[in-house]
Amino acid sequence: MRTVFKITGADRLKFLHGLVSNDVPEQGLGYAALLSPQGKYLADFFQWQEADAIFVDVATELAADLGRRLSMYKLRSDVAITDSGLCMSRGTGPAPDGAMTDPRDPGLGWRLYGTQDGDDGTDWDQLRVTHVVPESGIELVVGDSYILEMGFERLHGVDFRKGCFVGQEIVARMKHKTELKKGLMQVTVSQDVPIGTPITSEGKPAGTLFTQSGGKGLAYLRFDRANGPMQAAGAEVAAA
Repeated sequence: MRTVFKITGADRLKFLHGLVSNDVPEQGLGYAALLSPQGKYLADFFQWQEADAIFVDVATELAADLGRRLSMYKLRSDVAITDSGLCMSRGTGPAPDGAMTDPRDPGLGWRLYGTQDGDDGTDWDQLRVTHVVPESGIELVVGDSYILEMGFERLHGVDFRKGCFVGQEIVARMKHKTELKKGLMQVTVSQDVPIGTPITSEGKPAGTLFTQSGGKGLAYLRFDRANGPMQAAGAEVAAA
């Protein structure tokens, strides 16, 4: 389920641009995240603008907290945040009029906002595994995940040229001054195991296995322990 916020007021662009990891595009759909001051993931969402408003599409389970946090930062800005009442439909076939391409990867199809929810039956887990795309509540853990480890630069979810946003200093340091030692990767897996199963390499902790589909999966791994055979419960795991 998704919730779509509507942000209005004269300060709406300045307000949102100063908070989130990516600017709202002038046209089409954008992808961004709100982070804690410590650079930890709080929510990811899609955003677009129309003549007098910005719209933010977020997973419903994250919506209440996102709305609260945005309102907290509002202070005296000329900004109003409301539930738009819009629904989201998506698919990978021919795009209907008014649909917008998923900004994370063209292979993820289109999203359309209107009065009805809808889905064309696409296997979204399989697509996410193929394109190494994390999802909130599964690979993306509130208050724990770092967006660069989760591939947000590749998924067009962070802009290092936009200026300050909440958590920007940590993200910039990870980008420019350190080498990532962990991250989300595609793996092969010999059999399905429960999401969240620990992965080991030569008996040592190596990471965690998440979404699986068609003999492949998404795993959050230590890169220095991902070069050889790994295990997750009864499954054999290897970097794809």
